[in-house]
Amino acid sequence: MALENIILEHEKGIATIYVNRPEKLNALNKATIQELHETLKLVNENPDVHVIIITGSGEKAFVAGADIAEFAHFSAEEGAQLAAKGQQILFDFIENMKTPVIAAINGFALGGGLELAMACHFRIASENAKMGLPETSLGVIPGYGGTQRLPQIIGKGRAMEMIMTAGMIDAETAKMYGLVNHVVPQDDLYSAYMTIATRIMKNSPVAIGKAIEAVNANFISGINGFDVEIKNFGDCFATEDFKEGTTAFLEKRKAEFKGK
Repeated sequence: MALENIILEHEKGIATIYVNRPEKLNALNKATIQELHETLKLVNENPDVHVIIITGSGEKAFVAGADIAEFAHFSAEEGAQLAAKGQQILFDFIENMKTPVIAAINGFALGGGLELAMACHFRIASENAKMGLPETSLGVIPGYGGTQRLPQIIGKGRAMEMIMTAGMIDAETAKMYGLVNHVVPQDDLYSAYMTIATRIMKNSPVAIGKAIEAVNANFISGINGFDVEIKNFGDCFATEDFKEGTTAFLEKRKAEFKGK
């Protein structure tokens, strides 16, 4: 697969995807969104990939937003179609993947960039990171899930303030809000996410996928998350990973899980 706007690396079960448009501070355009979708689909189906990292190339930006020049002259219908397709093939797609996806925020994560990070299962940030949803300063609102995921993560009041002021917050504030899990020096970001990813890989990939589905169910209107948890808990009992995990525990050895 020819990639123009992203770089894919695969190391010891960890796939790292770099958004690579340095001349645009890694801003998302339609081509980049499509490449991310195709790459994520590929690595999600790869039995040798157990954790996925999304980050930005360079030291300035994770993703500095959407490529405004691409949609500045859109009609209302075209704008709605842009948001609908983007949510379907990338943002919702990431959220519902069974393979854990971690956002490593290495700089500016603004607009669509913060929405991309929020679609990931959790986030870590370097100390220089800045985050925000500046869309209202452009006469528009977040369209890739920002008005929904930000309140879920940090609460309604803080989300309202961030969206209405169109301002940025720094990494430590983002950690205080619960928007990111960890803040580390920029030079330590790689080792930090590799350490977390390695810890995740010690556990059952099947169980992790079931857990992701159960947690997400709580945020879907009309779905009882407890019911999904009960079903997925029961489903685990029929898996090879459950047999291996419980046997290893009783035999006082480390479990060796086979794959997705």
